Amino acid sequence: MDEELSALHKTDTWDLVPLLPGKSVVGCRWVYKIKTNSDGSIERYKARLVAKGYSQQYGMDYEETFASVAKMTTIRTLIVVTSIRQWHISQLDVKNAFLNGDLQEEVYMAPPPGISHDSGYVCKLKKALYGLKQAPRAWFEKFSIVISSLGFVSSSHDSALFIKCTDAGRIILSLYVDDMIITGDDIDGISVLKTELARRFEMKDLGYLRYFLGIEVAYSPRGYLLSQSKYVADILERARLTDNKTVDTPIEVNARYSSSDGLPLIDPTLYRTIVGSLVYLTITRPDIAYAVHVVSQFVASPTTVHWAAVLRILRYLRGTVFQSLLLSSTSSLELRAYSDADHGSDPTDRKSVTGFCIFLGDSLISWKSKKQSIVSQSSTEAEYRVMASTTKEIVWLRWLLADMGIFFSRPTPMYCDNQSSIKIAHNSVFHKRTKHIEIDCHLTRHHLKHGTIALPIVPSSLQIADFFIKAHSISRFRFLVGKLSMLVAAAS
Repeated sequence: MDEELSALHKTDTWDLVPLLPGKSVVGCRWVYKIKTNSDGSIERYKARLVAKGYSQQYGMDYEETFASVAKMTTIRTLIVVTSIRQWHISQLDVKNAFLNGDLQEEVYMAPPPGISHDSGYVCKLKKALYGLKQAPRAWFEKFSIVISSLGFVSSSHDSALFIKCTDAGRIILSLYVDDMIITGDDIDGISVLKTELARRFEMKDLGYLRYFLGIEVAYSPRGYLLSQSKYVADILERARLTDNKTVDTPIEVNARYSSSDGLPLIDPTLYRTIVGSLVYLTITRPDIAYAVHVVSQFVASPTTVHWAAVLRILRYLRGTVFQSLLLSSTSSLELRAYSDADHGSDPTDRKSVTGFCIFLGDSLISWKSKKQSIVSQSSTEAEYRVMASTTKEIVWLRWLLADMGIFFSRPTPMYCDNQSSIKIAHNSVFHKRTKHIEIDCHLTRHHLKHGTIALPIVPSSLQIADFFIKAHSISRFRFLVGKLSMLVAAAS
């Protein structure tokens, strides 16, 4: 607590003033937390003063609240580029980051316990205290101003990615709230950047990237290994499983679930908590992406059948705790994509499932498993909608990689196993049966015509995106997991 109060005083967070009539006051409280290392050992005990932002009123105490954070696809892509180009990648942490943000609104807070003050006096906040709704936005605006003054430019394709080109090379910084990773080939420039940031903010240089946002990063001769084994262990503990069973796949073959299956759970809180945690786990575990997509559809009213499906995912995770995503250091910097659809597979509304995955060299950097928003009248239509979604992701990745200094002279192959949808993309004449997907047709055909993408056919047996649209047998599941550049490791 003394360390936190010292930081609040150092950043001149508030002024004690008499409360004016008609002004509302936000409460505050102390929050205590034990920070742990990736191996579960205690790093430090932490106390933080947090404002009760839930009592703020829009238009009075705050306005805009959105603040950019780095996209996980961006982080994976950046690590692949770093790995192949043999750049050093380091991690930094900003201490009490939100206290650096300047408040534009007039906010009054009750004095915290431990602060002596006169009766009737309150804290008029000058800095964005943790807990305030606008605190993340205020911090990001302050950081953006500082990093721009150092010659960095925010990427147009991920506003939390900052790039600086120098005579010696390129420096790239990715920011996720108060955690940042820095890499590039301008070694001296990176050193100067760290010095300047330490002068503007209270920083902690954590050295080589090892543990970032709950993601464990290890380096091997083959490249970087991303895993979340500690996070998996935490999920299993939270779920309170009473047995030690394991399964070979996260979802049963031909499994179809609807909202009317089983009996409603008396208390759905645990279901929602576990499913939310599983969604975050898919950052490094594409092998559970489809199964998590299925159980996520029932968080509003989960039943006993849906909970059984969640338990199966957990039992699969118990047997694959240390499974890692390999980001290769020896492959080329070329994009390739796979897109597929499962037509009308939802038994309730007959909507199709979108599935795609995109590789940079041999490394999987982007994937999706998601139910389509409207009903497709044919498998060709369903496939074509996936092609449009995959095309948009490819275009975005090509732009993002250009910011990182990676340029492409050839089209990105997007492998599809549906010949009808490929013919539609090549055909410049619309027919009555395709006019309802004309916008998607124009999007895909535009990038095909301009050489952004190519559409080679792939046999269904080798269609990797098939992994993200349906459940598979054990042999097929293991075959596809191997294609995702995942290292299969059993829990010890």
